[in-house]
Amino acid sequence: MTSTIPDSTVYPPPGAYAAATVGDAMERFGVARGVSPLWEGAVVSGPAATLLTRPGDNKGVHAAFEQIRAGEVLVVDGGADETRALIGELVAEKAKALGVAGIVLDGAARDAVELREVGVPVFARAVTPAGPWKTGPYRLGGVVTVGGVPVAPGDWVVGDADGVTIVPRERIAEVMSAADALVRAEADRRSANRALVPRV
Repeated sequence: MTSTIPDSTVYPPPGAYAAATVGDAMERFGVARGVSPLWEGAVVSGPAATLLTRPGDNKGVHAAFEQIRAGEVLVVDGGADETRALIGELVAEKAKALGVAGIVLDGAARDAVELREVGVPVFARAVTPAGPWKTGPYRLGGVVTVGGVPVAPGDWVVGDADGVTIVPRERIAEVMSAADALVRAEADRRSANRALVPRV
């Protein structure tokens, strides 16, 4: 899973762009279905480090932590399984110590209260108390799928209260420009809305 992200790639800081705005800037593509933040206020932005794992098995998560770089977002294709948690408090603590920007799971997590206390942004499909298998198999790197959206290493992952949007690495600058234009247009619409008066 060694990163191949060019040094020139720019990833905005967390909170700089809303996931909804980024989705709108990509014609509503790239929005992961059914993946939500596990604690209020969680925001993430950064390059994807990808993992494909057997549903309900987190051996690959621990393997990913042997290679992941600070600032990357671990994106896990867990086959949309909701029966066993791929991460919990201890995994989140490890992620925080390594400087991982966040974790996005097409699968389940547990220890929801503790995850907020640890402070690592976690987005998942479900919460369950059931622990994971730890036998594999898994694959690090390569294209995975999260919420119906393909994710390659280095793609831009942006998440907030609304969910997660994925931007292909080669489109980041283009999408940021389109998102900036949308923000300006929305500001104009807000001003027009505030100028409305009730009809009598």
